[in-house]
Amino acid sequence: MSANTGSAPTRPAVQHLVVRYAKRGKMRFASHRDVARAFERGVRRAGLPVAHSAGFTPHPKISYAGGAPTGVASEAEYLSLALTSRTEAEDVRERLNAALPDGIDVIDVTEDAGGLPASRLTASEWQVILPGLTPDSVAPAVQRFLALEHVPVERLTSKGMRRMDARSAVVTLDVHRADSTADSAGSPGGLGGVVPPGASTADSAATVLRMIVRHTVPAVRPDDVLTALREVSGVAPSVPPLMTRLAQGALGESGVVEP
Repeated sequence: MSANTGSAPTRPAVQHLVVRYAKRGKMRFASHRDVARAFERGVRRAGLPVAHSAGFTPHPKISYAGGAPTGVASEAEYLSLALTSRTEAEDVRERLNAALPDGIDVIDVTEDAGGLPASRLTASEWQVILPGLTPDSVAPAVQRFLALEHVPVERLTSKGMRRMDARSAVVTLDVHRADSTADSAGSPGGLGGVVPPGASTADSAATVLRMIVRHTVPAVRPDDVLTALREVSGVAPSVPPLMTRLAQGALGESGVVEP
């Protein structure tokens, strides 16, 4: 008798979908790994015909773009999903939203034969709400930061302490009064106001920073820019800021992130 050492055959992928989803509310505290596990469970519960890798421990073919940091909300996270039978994109969106936990919301599903290569995601637009700080106190710090050529900062990562240049990654950095942007309609790649669900900007002593940041290695995050502002001017919020990724995509010629 001979043992069967092979694994069960896997069906080939016939369709590739790009999923744009948001991380809102309490789910902003979920790690990238937590979100990935939630999507794998959601795909199973939705009954989607997801393709699997070959081998003894097949895994669903779901590829994630770089996720927003833990504690940060997002309106523009992306993943690629490979299916073994063709399914309408809108049907996939509805089935996923019915199966995913509150706070992970699928915004859009599109078909893309090439998946989502990292080369198409070269920059992000971020919004940072700084409670307790007025624009008049923040604007000079931003001007001082933008006038510099380099602002090195350090952050402890899973690979140890990493040093990065916060200034060279920042394409634009603008200061807004919170109450002047809270009611405007947000749009990916634009400068419309997007406030995380449950957050309030009614307090006049609050500032909104809008920044476009290139994707670098190691990645420069909004909190790195805040660290740089503190180091060049001493300006820092007294309570944790509310950070949201508004858009993610290619950096256009006009300095706008184009999804």
